[in-house]
Amino acid sequence: MANAYKVLGQVAPAATTDTTLYTVPSATETVISTIVVANRSAGDLTYNIAIRPDGATLANEHYIAKTVTVGASDSTTITLGLTLNAADVITVQGSSEDLSFNIFGSEITA
Repeated sequence: MANAYKVLGQVAPAATTDTTLYTVPSATETVISTIVVANRSAGDLTYNIAIRPDGATLANEHYIAKTVTVGASDSTTITLGLTLNAADVITVQGSSEDLSFNIFGSEITA
């Protein structure tokens, strides 16, 4: 098994738009070590993060963070150790286009 430690995804989505941050490639498992949400504005903003197994349609049970506030010109670092299988999707949404999402971790392939 080969491990590749890397930046897995970076996105600054349009306001209130569900956006794919990362999809696990086929024949791959992924461990998400850290998600960073950065607020680039002078006001407080909110964000959502959801994990969709096998790319399922977004539903209430998929949220790991819902309407969480990140302060003005601040960032939130979330260290979870999430384990994902091929085709799992991380979806994010922000209340403004002034939020950036970054994820870091390792992809494991045979």
